[in-house]
Amino acid sequence: MGDDGAEDPQKIKRIAAAAYDYENDPRWENYWANVLIPPDRAARSDVIDHYKRKFYQRFIDPDYVVETMPTTSSSQKPGTSSARPETQASTRPQAQASSEQTRPRNSGSSSGTSSQPRASGNSMRRDPQTIQFTVNTWVIILAALSVLPFVPRNLSNKAVRLSILGTACSSLYSLYSLYGKPRAWNLPAVQSWLQSVVGTKDFIYFIYCLTFVSSQAPFKFALIPVVCRSSDFVAKFLRRNFQHSSLYRRYLEEACLWVEANTTTLTILSSNAEVALGFLFILSLLSWQRSILQTFIYWQLLKLMYHAPATASYHRVVWAKIGRFSNPYISRYAPFLTTPISALQRWWAR
Repeated sequence: MGDDGAEDPQKIKRIAAAAYDYENDPRWENYWANVLIPPDRAARSDVIDHYKRKFYQRFIDPDYVVETMPTTSSSQKPGTSSARPETQASTRPQAQASSEQTRPRNSGSSSGTSSQPRASGNSMRRDPQTIQFTVNTWVIILAALSVLPFVPRNLSNKAVRLSILGTACSSLYSLYSLYGKPRAWNLPAVQSWLQSVVGTKDFIYFIYCLTFVSSQAPFKFALIPVVCRSSDFVAKFLRRNFQHSSLYRRYLEEACLWVEANTTTLTILSSNAEVALGFLFILSLLSWQRSILQTFIYWQLLKLMYHAPATASYHRVVWAKIGRFSNPYISRYAPFLTTPISALQRWWAR
């Protein structure tokens, strides 16, 4: 009778965990994106259900006991201790919940295990978010340093380049975390990998940063998209991991809430800045710092932003505004430009 009474609450919790709407919880998407498991296992429904239960335990109900996911001999490394029996895991829910709460970031590893290899795996799964937070904080600090009026010009230019380089490293690391590396270092495998990442926001920002890191003209205007991207990530990380800290509540909570509430505004600002930088590159062709190759590469990147699903909606709004503003003046004062502009628009839309 005592065992039935102890199991009834867990049965109710299992039903609640199975019925929870994970897809409409933004924390689940971020949680699942940071679970580092082989792609063949990530596609299995039982693995996804297990991590959903871990998510439910982590964020919704700490008293919910997650059963150990059965593992096969092929997926278990030599020297790894076997999982504890289910009965032992169910007798220690309080110790398990306390260990979950002491972890700053849980990527959803199987609960009820205490071996050191599995613990080190948990810390490795937490590393991507921590590393990204550190790099993006560094980006924001350097960007703020570069725009201060009392900072020497040479130091300011170096801060701009280091800030953009930090975003390039962050984007590349994010691509590696989400998509891994090519299956083999030959042309077909690399092409297949590039096709899977070329339309992603991280890849676009990586090429964007490479363009400006190698540019002779350190456009500080280029920091706007970089800072918007880093601010969004840092605000979400702080809110997710330090929301109970008194320092966060006192100094950072208001700013983080503003960033999260104005994500669309920041994205629109970034899109406007990216398009404006394309025209700055054209104007730079008239100076001694001109670079025809970089201008060509950046306009190819703008074309990719116009078509990529991650950025297309915002960039098309910007170009539509430019068209509505410029077309009346072109038709009135420079009608001879109508034909070449139409040809450029057809090339742009391809």
